[in-house]
Amino acid sequence: MQAGKNISASKIFAEYSELHPYRCVGGNGLRGYTDSYNTSGHYSIVGRQGALCGCLNIENGDFYATEHAVVVDAYDIVPTTFIYYFLTALNLNQYATATAQPGLAVSNIIEVMFPLPPIQEQQRIVEQIELIMSLVNKYEQSRSKLDSLNKTINTQLKKSILQEAIQGKLVLQDPNDEPASVLLERIKEEKAKLFKEGKLKKKDLVDSVIFKGEDNKYYEKVGSEVTCIDDEIPFEIPLNWQWTRMGTIGDWGSGSTPQRGNPAYYGGDILWLKTGELNNGIVYDSEEKITDRALQECSLRLNKIGDVLIAMYGATIGKVAIAGREMTTNQACCGCTPYQIYNKYLFHFLIASKDAFIKKGEGGAQPNISREKLIHHLIPIPPIQEQYRIVEKLEFVIASIMRR
Repeated sequence: MQAGKNISASKIFAEYSELHPYRCVGGNGLRGYTDSYNTSGHYSIVGRQGALCGCLNIENGDFYATEHAVVVDAYDIVPTTFIYYFLTALNLNQYATATAQPGLAVSNIIEVMFPLPPIQEQQRIVEQIELIMSLVNKYEQSRSKLDSLNKTINTQLKKSILQEAIQGKLVLQDPNDEPASVLLERIKEEKAKLFKEGKLKKKDLVDSVIFKGEDNKYYEKVGSEVTCIDDEIPFEIPLNWQWTRMGTIGDWGSGSTPQRGNPAYYGGDILWLKTGELNNGIVYDSEEKITDRALQECSLRLNKIGDVLIAMYGATIGKVAIAGREMTTNQACCGCTPYQIYNKYLFHFLIASKDAFIKKGEGGAQPNISREKLIHHLIPIPPIQEQYRIVEKLEFVIASIMRR
Protein backbone atom coordinates (compact mmCIF):
# COMPACT_ATOMS: atom_id res chain seq x y z
CA MET A 1 0.00 0.00 0.00
CA GLN A 2 1.50 3.29 -1.13
CA ALA A 3 0.03 6.79 -1.11
CA GLY A 4 0.32 8.82 -4.31
CA LYS A 5 2.06 12.16 -4.80
CA ASN A 6 0.87 15.74 -4.41
CA ILE A 7 0.01 17.60 -7.61
CA SER A 8 -0.78 21.28 -8.07
CA ALA A 9 -4.44 22.04 -8.81
CA SER A 10 -3.28 24.18 -11.73
CA LYS A 11 -2.05 21.02 -13.45
CA ILE A 12 -5.44 19.27 -13.22
CA PHE A 13 -7.92 19.92 -16.01
CA ALA A 14 -11.63 19.12 -16.07
CA GLU A 15 -11.70 17.71 -19.62
CA TYR A 16 -9.76 14.93 -21.31
CA SER A 17 -7.50 16.10 -24.17
CA GLU A 18 -4.43 15.00 -26.11
CA LEU A 19 -2.34 17.30 -23.91
CA HIS A 20 -3.94 15.96 -20.72
CA PRO A 21 -4.79 12.29 -21.39
CA TYR A 22 -4.20 10.76 -17.94
CA ARG A 23 -6.77 10.37 -15.21
CA CYS A 24 -5.86 12.15 -11.99
CA VAL A 25 -7.22 10.06 -9.12
CA GLY A 26 -7.88 11.35 -5.61
CA GLY A 27 -9.48 9.84 -2.53
CA ASN A 28 -12.91 9.50 -4.15
CA GLY A 29 -12.01 8.68 -7.73
CA LEU A 30 -11.50 10.99 -10.69
CA ARG A 31 -10.41 14.57 -9.98
CA GLY A 32 -9.66 15.49 -13.57
CA TYR A 33 -6.97 14.97 -16.22
CA THR A 34 -3.27 15.75 -16.30
CA ASP A 35 -0.26 15.48 -18.64
CA SER A 36 1.65 12.81 -16.70
CA TYR A 37 1.12 9.64 -14.68
CA ASN A 38 2.83 8.02 -11.71
CA THR A 39 1.04 4.66 -11.61
CA SER A 40 0.38 1.98 -14.22
CA GLY A 41 -1.72 -1.15 -13.75
CA HIS A 42 -4.97 -2.45 -12.26
CA TYR A 43 -5.37 -1.44 -8.61
CA SER A 44 -7.79 -0.85 -5.78
CA ILE A 45 -7.60 2.72 -4.49
CA VAL A 46 -8.30 3.66 -0.86
CA GLY A 47 -9.21 7.24 0.08
CA ARG A 48 -7.25 8.38 3.11
CA GLN A 49 -8.26 11.96 3.91
CA GLY A 50 -11.28 13.69 5.51
CA ALA A 51 -14.76 12.39 4.83
CA LEU A 52 -13.36 10.07 2.15
CA CYS A 53 -11.37 7.91 4.57
CA GLY A 54 -11.79 4.28 3.61
CA CYS A 55 -13.57 5.07 0.32
CA LEU A 56 -12.80 2.36 -2.29
CA ASN A 57 -12.39 2.68 -6.07
CA ILE A 58 -10.71 0.71 -8.85
CA GLU A 59 -8.35 2.17 -11.47
CA ASN A 60 -6.84 0.54 -14.55
CA GLY A 61 -4.14 1.71 -16.94
CA ASP A 62 -1.86 4.75 -16.64
CA PHE A 63 -3.06 7.31 -14.10
CA TYR A 64 -1.80 9.87 -11.58
CA ALA A 65 -2.50 8.95 -7.93
CA THR A 66 -2.59 11.98 -5.62
CA GLU A 67 -1.42 12.04 -2.00
CA HIS A 68 -5.04 11.33 -0.88
CA ALA A 69 -5.16 8.04 -2.80
CA VAL A 70 -3.59 4.85 -1.43
CA VAL A 71 -2.71 2.42 -4.23
CA VAL A 72 -3.09 -1.25 -3.21
CA ASP A 73 -0.65 -3.43 -5.16
CA ALA A 74 -1.32 -7.21 -4.95
CA TYR A 75 1.65 -8.13 -7.14
CA ASP A 76 -0.68 -9.59 -9.82
CA ILE A 77 -1.41 -12.52 -7.49
CA VAL A 78 -4.55 -11.61 -5.52
CA PRO A 79 -7.27 -10.30 -7.91
CA THR A 80 -7.82 -6.56 -7.65
CA THR A 81 -11.59 -7.03 -7.53
CA PHE A 82 -11.26 -9.44 -4.59
CA ILE A 83 -9.22 -6.85 -2.68
CA TYR A 84 -11.71 -4.15 -3.60
CA TYR A 85 -14.72 -6.10 -2.26
CA PHE A 86 -13.00 -7.28 0.92
CA LEU A 87 -11.56 -3.85 1.78
CA THR A 88 -15.03 -2.40 1.23
CA ALA A 89 -16.49 -4.98 3.62
CA LEU A 90 -13.79 -4.22 6.23
CA ASN A 91 -14.99 -0.58 6.53
CA LEU A 92 -11.53 0.96 6.75
CA ASN A 93 -13.00 4.29 7.83
CA GLN A 94 -13.15 2.92 11.40
CA TYR A 95 -9.34 3.03 11.52
CA ALA A 96 -9.12 6.74 10.71
CA THR A 97 -7.78 9.21 13.26
CA ALA A 98 -10.59 10.98 15.15
CA THR A 99 -9.58 14.60 14.49
CA ALA A 100 -11.16 17.67 12.88
CA GLN A 101 -9.66 16.45 9.58
CA PRO A 102 -9.73 12.62 9.81
CA GLY A 103 -6.84 10.78 8.19
CA LEU A 104 -6.16 7.15 7.35
CA ALA A 105 -2.47 6.34 7.76
CA VAL A 106 -0.99 3.59 5.57
CA SER A 107 0.84 2.31 8.64
CA ASN A 108 -2.56 1.68 10.27
CA ILE A 109 -4.11 0.03 7.21
CA ILE A 110 -1.34 -2.52 6.77
CA GLU A 111 -1.87 -3.78 10.34
CA VAL A 112 -5.54 -4.65 9.69
CA MET A 113 -6.28 -8.39 9.76
CA PHE A 114 -7.34 -9.66 6.35
CA PRO A 115 -9.10 -13.02 5.59
CA LEU A 116 -7.33 -14.69 2.68
CA PRO A 117 -9.10 -17.60 0.93
CA PRO A 118 -7.39 -19.88 -1.60
CA ILE A 119 -6.88 -18.17 -4.97
CA GLN A 120 -9.54 -20.33 -6.67
CA GLU A 121 -12.07 -19.42 -3.98
CA GLN A 122 -11.19 -15.76 -4.34
CA GLN A 123 -12.22 -15.99 -7.98
CA ARG A 124 -15.45 -17.81 -7.07
CA ILE A 125 -16.22 -15.20 -4.40
CA VAL A 126 -15.73 -12.35 -6.90
CA GLU A 127 -17.92 -14.09 -9.50
CA GLN A 128 -20.70 -14.65 -6.97
CA ILE A 129 -20.53 -11.09 -5.60
CA GLU A 130 -20.67 -9.61 -9.11
CA LEU A 131 -23.60 -11.83 -10.02
CA ILE A 132 -25.48 -10.78 -6.88
CA MET A 133 -24.52 -7.11 -7.31
CA SER A 134 -25.84 -7.11 -10.87
CA LEU A 135 -29.15 -8.44 -9.55
CA VAL A 136 -29.14 -5.86 -6.75
CA ASN A 137 -28.47 -3.07 -9.26
CA LYS A 138 -31.29 -4.30 -11.48
CA TYR A 139 -33.57 -4.45 -8.46
CA GLU A 140 -32.59 -0.91 -7.40
CA GLN A 141 -33.27 0.38 -10.91
CA SER A 142 -36.62 -1.41 -11.02
CA ARG A 143 -37.54 -0.19 -7.55
CA SER A 144 -36.55 3.38 -8.45
CA LYS A 145 -38.67 3.21 -11.62
CA LEU A 146 -41.57 1.73 -9.64
CA ASP A 147 -41.37 4.43 -6.95
CA SER A 148 -41.25 7.10 -9.65
CA LEU A 149 -44.16 5.48 -11.47
CA ASN A 150 -46.23 5.22 -8.28
CA LYS A 151 -45.56 8.87 -7.50
CA THR A 152 -46.44 9.90 -11.04
CA ILE A 153 -49.55 7.71 -11.08
CA ASN A 154 -50.71 9.14 -7.75
CA THR A 155 -50.19 12.69 -9.01
CA GLN A 156 -51.92 11.98 -12.31
CA LEU A 157 -54.77 10.14 -10.59
CA LYS A 158 -55.30 13.06 -8.23
CA LYS A 159 -55.34 15.54 -11.12
CA SER A 160 -57.71 13.31 -13.06
CA ILE A 161 -60.10 12.97 -10.11
CA LEU A 162 -60.06 16.74 -9.56
CA GLN A 163 -60.94 17.29 -13.22
CA GLU A 164 -63.76 14.76 -12.99
CA ALA A 165 -65.05 16.57 -9.90
CA ILE A 166 -65.20 20.06 -11.42
CA GLN A 167 -66.81 18.73 -14.60
CA GLY A 168 -69.70 17.14 -12.71
CA LYS A 169 -68.56 13.55 -13.35
CA LEU A 170 -67.53 12.48 -9.85
CA VAL A 171 -70.95 12.18 -8.21
CA LEU A 172 -74.45 11.67 -9.56
CA GLN A 173 -76.66 14.71 -10.08
CA ASP A 174 -79.80 14.83 -7.93
CA PRO A 175 -82.82 16.35 -9.78
CA ASN A 176 -84.15 17.49 -6.40
CA ASP A 177 -81.14 19.80 -5.86
CA GLU A 178 -81.78 23.51 -6.10
CA PRO A 179 -80.22 24.65 -9.45
CA ALA A 180 -77.00 26.65 -9.31
CA SER A 181 -78.78 29.55 -11.06
CA VAL A 182 -80.93 30.01 -7.93
CA LEU A 183 -77.79 29.96 -5.77
CA LEU A 184 -76.24 32.71 -7.92
CA GLU A 185 -79.42 34.79 -7.52
CA ARG A 186 -79.15 34.48 -3.75
CA ILE A 187 -75.51 35.56 -3.94
CA LYS A 188 -76.60 38.60 -5.95
CA GLU A 189 -79.15 39.48 -3.25
CA GLU A 190 -76.53 39.06 -0.52
CA LYS A 191 -74.13 41.39 -2.31
CA ALA A 192 -76.87 44.01 -2.73
CA LYS A 193 -77.50 43.80 1.02
CA LEU A 194 -73.80 44.21 1.78
CA PHE A 195 -73.70 47.24 -0.52
CA LYS A 196 -76.56 48.88 1.40
CA GLU A 197 -74.65 48.23 4.61
CA GLY A 198 -71.60 49.93 3.15
CA LYS A 199 -69.56 46.74 3.10
CA LEU A 200 -69.26 46.56 -0.70
CA LYS A 201 -68.50 49.11 -3.36
CA LYS A 202 -70.85 49.72 -6.29
CA LYS A 203 -68.35 48.25 -8.76
CA ASP A 204 -68.54 44.94 -6.88
CA LEU A 205 -72.25 44.65 -7.76
CA VAL A 206 -71.53 44.41 -11.50
CA ASP A 207 -71.86 40.69 -12.09
CA SER A 208 -71.97 38.82 -15.34
CA VAL A 209 -74.65 36.35 -16.34
CA ILE A 210 -73.48 33.47 -18.52
CA PHE A 211 -76.06 31.56 -20.55
CA LYS A 212 -76.51 29.39 -23.62
CA GLY A 213 -78.11 31.01 -26.65
CA GLU A 214 -80.49 29.43 -29.13
CA ASP A 215 -77.46 28.61 -31.29
CA ASN A 216 -76.14 26.46 -28.39
CA LYS A 217 -73.21 28.85 -27.85
CA TYR A 218 -72.29 30.47 -24.55
CA TYR A 219 -72.88 34.19 -24.04
CA GLU A 220 -72.05 36.58 -21.22
CA LYS A 221 -74.22 39.54 -20.29
CA VAL A 222 -72.64 42.38 -18.29
CA GLY A 223 -75.11 45.22 -17.83
CA SER A 224 -76.74 45.64 -21.25
CA GLU A 225 -73.76 44.29 -23.22
CA VAL A 226 -73.85 40.69 -24.47
CA THR A 227 -70.71 38.93 -25.75
CA CYS A 228 -70.16 35.44 -27.15
CA ILE A 229 -67.64 33.63 -24.93
CA ASP A 230 -68.01 30.15 -26.42
CA ASP A 231 -64.26 29.92 -27.04
CA GLU A 232 -63.58 30.54 -23.33
CA ILE A 233 -65.69 27.63 -22.06
CA PRO A 234 -63.24 24.73 -21.38
CA PHE A 235 -65.79 21.92 -21.02
CA GLU A 236 -69.50 21.14 -20.77
CA ILE A 237 -71.20 20.97 -17.37
CA PRO A 238 -74.47 19.36 -16.13
CA LEU A 239 -77.73 21.19 -16.81
CA ASN A 240 -78.31 22.30 -13.22
CA TRP A 241 -74.79 23.79 -12.96
CA GLN A 242 -73.87 27.33 -13.96
CA TRP A 243 -70.76 29.04 -15.34
CA THR A 244 -69.75 32.34 -13.74
CA ARG A 245 -66.66 34.46 -13.05
CA MET A 246 -64.79 33.88 -9.79
CA GLY A 247 -65.31 37.54 -8.89
CA THR A 248 -69.05 36.87 -8.74
CA ILE A 249 -68.90 34.23 -6.03
CA GLY A 250 -66.50 35.81 -3.54
CA ASP A 251 -64.83 38.88 -2.09
CA TRP A 252 -61.22 38.76 -3.37
CA GLY A 253 -58.39 40.83 -1.95
CA SER A 254 -54.62 40.64 -2.03
CA GLY A 255 -52.28 41.37 0.86
CA SER A 256 -49.28 43.64 1.29
CA THR A 257 -45.98 43.87 3.16
CA PRO A 258 -45.69 46.32 6.07
CA GLN A 259 -42.60 48.51 5.89
CA ARG A 260 -39.56 46.46 6.79
CA GLY A 261 -37.46 47.77 9.64
CA ASN A 262 -40.41 49.38 11.43
CA PRO A 263 -40.57 47.71 14.88
CA ALA A 264 -44.12 49.00 15.34
CA TYR A 265 -45.31 46.70 12.55
CA TYR A 266 -43.74 43.35 13.36
CA GLY A 267 -43.79 41.02 16.36
CA GLY A 268 -47.50 41.24 17.10
CA ASP A 269 -50.18 38.54 17.29
CA ILE A 270 -51.67 38.70 13.77
CA LEU A 271 -50.53 35.97 11.39
CA TRP A 272 -48.81 37.27 8.23
CA LEU A 273 -48.39 34.58 5.56
CA LYS A 274 -46.04 34.40 2.61
CA THR A 275 -46.70 32.24 -0.48
CA GLY A 276 -44.26 29.56 0.66
CA GLU A 277 -46.46 28.93 3.70
CA LEU A 278 -49.54 28.00 1.66
CA ASN A 279 -49.71 24.24 2.20
CA ASN A 280 -52.57 23.04 -0.04
CA GLY A 281 -54.42 22.36 3.19
CA ILE A 282 -55.58 24.29 6.25
CA VAL A 283 -52.96 26.71 7.56
CA TYR A 284 -52.92 27.70 11.25
CA ASP A 285 -49.63 29.53 11.75
CA SER A 286 -47.05 31.72 10.07
CA GLU A 287 -43.36 32.39 10.48
CA GLU A 288 -43.88 36.13 10.94
CA LYS A 289 -46.60 38.05 12.77
CA ILE A 290 -47.61 41.70 12.59
CA THR A 291 -49.24 44.19 14.93
CA ASP A 292 -52.72 45.77 15.00
CA ARG A 293 -51.05 49.03 14.00
CA ALA A 294 -49.61 47.44 10.85
CA LEU A 295 -53.06 46.08 10.01
CA GLN A 296 -54.60 49.54 10.26
CA GLU A 297 -51.85 51.63 8.67
CA CYS A 298 -50.74 49.32 5.83
CA SER A 299 -54.11 48.58 4.20
CA LEU A 300 -53.82 44.86 4.91
CA ARG A 301 -56.73 42.55 4.23
CA LEU A 302 -57.69 40.49 7.28
CA ASN A 303 -58.76 37.09 5.99
CA LYS A 304 -61.42 35.33 8.02
CA ILE A 305 -61.42 31.72 9.23
CA GLY A 306 -62.40 29.60 6.23
CA ASP A 307 -61.20 32.07 3.60
CA VAL A 308 -59.45 30.48 0.62
CA LEU A 309 -55.93 31.74 -0.16
CA ILE A 310 -54.01 31.43 -3.42
CA ALA A 311 -50.46 32.37 -4.47
CA MET A 312 -50.25 34.74 -7.44
CA TYR A 313 -46.55 35.21 -8.18
CA GLY A 314 -43.45 33.25 -9.19
CA ALA A 315 -42.86 29.54 -8.78
CA THR A 316 -45.67 29.17 -6.23
CA ILE A 317 -48.49 30.28 -8.59
CA GLY A 318 -51.63 28.27 -7.87
CA LYS A 319 -50.55 27.06 -4.44
CA VAL A 320 -53.55 27.30 -2.11
CA ALA A 321 -54.66 27.03 1.51
CA ILE A 322 -57.67 27.56 3.75
CA ALA A 323 -57.26 29.99 6.64
CA GLY A 324 -57.54 28.11 9.93
CA ARG A 325 -57.36 31.41 11.86
CA GLU A 326 -57.75 35.09 11.05
CA MET A 327 -54.67 36.11 9.11
CA THR A 328 -53.12 38.52 6.66
CA THR A 329 -50.84 37.77 3.72
CA ASN A 330 -48.16 39.44 1.67
CA GLN A 331 -48.92 40.97 -1.73
CA ALA A 332 -48.16 37.72 -3.55
CA CYS A 333 -51.26 36.08 -2.03
CA CYS A 334 -54.92 36.68 -2.70
CA GLY A 335 -57.67 35.75 -0.27
CA CYS A 336 -61.32 35.02 -1.02
CA THR A 337 -64.34 35.11 1.27
CA PRO A 338 -66.91 33.03 -0.64
CA TYR A 339 -70.57 34.14 -0.86
CA GLN A 340 -72.71 31.07 -0.02
CA ILE A 341 -70.27 28.85 -1.95
CA TYR A 342 -68.75 25.92 -0.04
CA ASN A 343 -65.19 27.10 0.60
CA LYS A 344 -63.77 23.59 0.18
CA TYR A 345 -65.34 23.32 -3.28
CA LEU A 346 -63.62 26.57 -4.28
CA PHE A 347 -60.39 25.31 -2.67
CA HIS A 348 -60.39 22.09 -4.74
CA PHE A 349 -61.41 23.96 -7.89
CA LEU A 350 -58.36 26.23 -7.50
CA ILE A 351 -56.09 23.19 -7.10
CA ALA A 352 -57.61 21.61 -10.21
CA SER A 353 -57.05 24.87 -12.12
CA LYS A 354 -53.37 25.28 -11.22
CA ASP A 355 -52.10 24.57 -14.76
CA ALA A 356 -54.55 27.14 -16.17
CA PHE A 357 -53.34 29.75 -13.68
CA ILE A 358 -49.70 29.05 -14.52
CA LYS A 359 -50.51 29.54 -18.21
CA LYS A 360 -52.33 32.80 -17.46
CA GLY A 361 -49.27 33.97 -15.52
CA GLU A 362 -46.80 33.46 -18.38
CA GLY A 363 -45.29 36.23 -20.45
CA GLY A 364 -43.38 38.30 -17.90
CA ALA A 365 -40.04 38.20 -16.12
CA GLN A 366 -41.99 37.41 -12.93
CA PRO A 367 -44.97 35.17 -13.74
CA ASN A 368 -48.14 36.40 -12.04
CA ILE A 369 -51.89 35.95 -12.29
CA SER A 370 -52.98 39.12 -10.41
CA ARG A 371 -56.27 39.67 -8.62
CA GLU A 372 -57.89 40.89 -11.84
CA LYS A 373 -57.01 37.70 -13.69
CA LEU A 374 -58.37 35.65 -10.79
CA ILE A 375 -61.75 37.36 -10.56
CA HIS A 376 -62.15 37.13 -14.35
CA HIS A 377 -61.43 33.36 -14.37
CA LEU A 378 -64.42 31.12 -15.14
CA ILE A 379 -65.68 28.68 -12.52
CA PRO A 380 -68.39 26.01 -12.89
CA ILE A 381 -70.86 26.21 -10.00
CA PRO A 382 -72.82 23.08 -8.97
CA PRO A 383 -75.90 23.23 -6.73
CA ILE A 384 -74.83 23.83 -3.13
CA GLN A 385 -75.90 20.32 -2.05
CA GLU A 386 -73.78 18.81 -4.80
CA GLN A 387 -70.78 20.93 -3.80
CA TYR A 388 -70.80 19.17 -0.43
CA ARG A 389 -71.21 15.73 -2.04
CA ILE A 390 -68.34 16.45 -4.46
CA VAL A 391 -65.97 17.51 -1.68
CA GLU A 392 -66.86 14.52 0.49
CA LYS A 393 -66.29 12.05 -2.35
CA LEU A 394 -63.21 13.89 -3.59
CA GLU A 395 -61.46 13.90 -0.21
CA PHE A 396 -62.28 10.22 0.33
CA VAL A 397 -60.86 9.23 -3.07
CA ILE A 398 -57.73 11.40 -2.73
CA ALA A 399 -57.05 9.99 0.75
CA SER A 400 -57.34 6.46 -0.70
CA ILE A 401 -54.90 7.33 -3.49
CA MET A 402 -52.33 8.79 -1.09
CA ARG A 403 -52.49 5.65 1.09
CA ARG A 404 -51.47 3.44 -1.86
